[in-house]
Amino acid sequence: MSRFRHAVKDRDQHIQTLRIACAVLAFFLLFTCAGWMLAPSKLTVHNPPDLRTGSTRPWWEVPPPTVYSFAFYIFQQLNAWPKNGEVDYSAKINALSPYLTPSCQDFLKADAKKRGDAGELTDRVRVVYEVPGRGYQSQSVTVQDRDHWIARLDVVADEYFHAEPVKRALVRYPLKVVRWEGDAERNPFGLALDCYAGVPQRLEAAPPAPKPEKSGVFQ
Repeated sequence: MSRFRHAVKDRDQHIQTLRIACAVLAFFLLFTCAGWMLAPSKLTVHNPPDLRTGSTRPWWEVPPPTVYSFAFYIFQQLNAWPKNGEVDYSAKINALSPYLTPSCQDFLKADAKKRGDAGELTDRVRVVYEVPGRGYQSQSVTVQDRDHWIARLDVVADEYFHAEPVKRALVRYPLKVVRWEGDAERNPFGLALDCYAGVPQRLEAAPPAPKPEKSGVFQ
């Protein structure tokens, strides 16, 4: 009888051990499922423009050339007024709002209202482009930390009034760029402009804007 009692006891202990092992496995399974559900479904990886030499970097690091190209693209679009600055400026601010911080949107809207009230936007056509030979350089972007940068753009700003050139200026704009992980559908860059990091600086005197040529067809 003693032998049978020991056999039954060993069986019960083995079953208990198996139950504990199943409980541990179930816990790790639930833990793994929770981690899988909480993991991001998408990751934005910023690659430098030139990959001829390869690139190894943490996925969260944004290369300075990417910051510069983002800042220039958004800033150029903000200052592209194809028909009438009084309408185009506000429309561009609204269209590019996913790429602007809330404080920057408020600043630009106030600037548009101030310039509109002063009559500086009516029938104004504006275009901004890089100063030839002054594109991205190593000193064009200052890395403040992993989420904040300052991009310096050397651009030419041309303005026209009813096709008549009225202004050409060479200006260096220091722009704040921040990491902006929000709506990836509306802002796939994961970055946003936070407006100016300082007072824009006038560069050397710009040549006069070219006057449009007259023809017999377009007067």
